[in-house]
Amino acid sequence: MAWTECSEPRPFAAQRLVCFPHAGGSSYFFRNWRKGLPETEVHAVCYPGRAHRFEEPPATDLVDMAGEIAASLRPLMDRPTALFGHSMGAVVAYETARILEAGGDRLVHLFVSGARPAHLVRQEARAAALDDESVIATLMELGGTDAELLDSQMFRSLVLPYVKADFHMLGAYVHRPGPPLHCPITALVGDADGRVTPEQAEGWGEHTDGGFRKQVVSGDHFYLAESPPYALVGERLAAVRDSTRLG
Repeated sequence: MAWTECSEPRPFAAQRLVCFPHAGGSSYFFRNWRKGLPETEVHAVCYPGRAHRFEEPPATDLVDMAGEIAASLRPLMDRPTALFGHSMGAVVAYETARILEAGGDRLVHLFVSGARPAHLVRQEARAAALDDESVIATLMELGGTDAELLDSQMFRSLVLPYVKADFHMLGAYVHRPGPPLHCPITALVGDADGRVTPEQAEGWGEHTDGGFRKQVVSGDHFYLAESPPYALVGERLAAVRDSTRLG
């Protein structure tokens, strides 16, 4: 199955943005981003075990999954391409970026949202990688999931298997030392995020020699559900367009 989907191909767009969902999330989470970024062709990553890949087993190794995603993205690198990942998706996007750059592909930007830096992820994720009730408690703490749905046995039977698999995969992730990325990184964090502090988000700067910026936005861990950061992302991508034209 395809690792990404693009609901509105834009063959004349100057650049592409590939979006990586959070743990338990699907490509559907980014369905409206094409409207907020009209000059960009937006792709969303489809993790196995959910949505149209429901019958596939969930991934069990985050770095292996990033390798498969990177391979699928290489045909898209004919245009300037940026990655945006939220929560677990930030770590998957980061590992995907490492693999792409190691293979000679150049990204124009990496956006990491609502996530501790990769070298601190494991200690954050261990507590979530437990039983069903622990996973539900974590989902309620993070927000982004309707509490009534979490009380539904049907919802739990359909969704919990891949949510729990994502948490276990993230809990098993171990950051491997290596060269920093060459692309710039922008870290976004909500000012009311109970899982990630602005100080922790600052640590993403250790993972690039291409420039780093931190942006604190209004909201909790799922700030982007209500207020997607279109303006900030669009500003960064516009800078890439302008530099490309000048070049």
